[in-house]
Amino acid sequence: MQFEELQEIIDMTSLSMEEAIDYCKKEFSLIRAGKASPALLDSIKVEYYGAQTPLQQLANVSAPEARLLVVQPYDKTVIPDIEKAIQASSLGLNPSNDGDKIRIPFPMLSEERRRELVKLAKDVAEQCRVSIRNARRDANEQIKKTVSEASLPENAKFDGEAEVQKLTDDFTATVDSLLEAKEKDIMTV
Repeated sequence: MQFEELQEIIDMTSLSMEEAIDYCKKEFSLIRAGKASPALLDSIKVEYYGAQTPLQQLANVSAPEARLLVVQPYDKTVIPDIEKAIQASSLGLNPSNDGDKIRIPFPMLSEERRRELVKLAKDVAEQCRVSIRNARRDANEQIKKTVSEASLPENAKFDGEAEVQKLTDDFTATVDSLLEAKEKDIMTV
C-alpha cells in the first residue's frame, strides 16, 4: 500500500483482529475437554491473607495423567483455601486433599455434556468472528474518512478496503480452524 495513513489503519486493524484470536484461544483453553489441563485452573482465585490471589501464585499445577490434575501448594497451610476455591468454581470439580497436595480427578464426559461444550465453543468462536467484523467495519469507516480528508484518489479507498477484507478473511479462517480443533478435542473420547 502506497499511502502511509492507510497502512497505519490496516496495521491497527490487524492488531485488533489478533487480539480477538488471542481471546478465542484463551477462552477455548478454559473449556474443559476430556483430558485434564493445568490451564483449566488459571481463572481460579484463592482467598489468601485477605486478598484474592491467582492459584498459579500459590501452587504448582501439573497433569501427571490424562485424567488427573495435581496442585502442589508452596505453603501447606493454604491447602484448605485452595480446595475451597476449586470447589466454589463453576468447573464442577471435586478435589481431594491428602495433606501434602490436592488431587483433582477428571471423570469421563457424557455425550450430552460434550455437545454442550461444543455449543459453548461455537458461541466463543462467533464472538470472535463478530469482533473481527467490527474491526473491519471500523477500519473501512476510517479509510473512507482518511481518503476524503486527505484528498487521496478513490482507488486508494478500494485498495485499503480490499486489504482489510483480506485480513478479515484470514482471521476468520483462523477462528474456524481453532474451533474445528477444539470440537475434535471435545468429542474425542
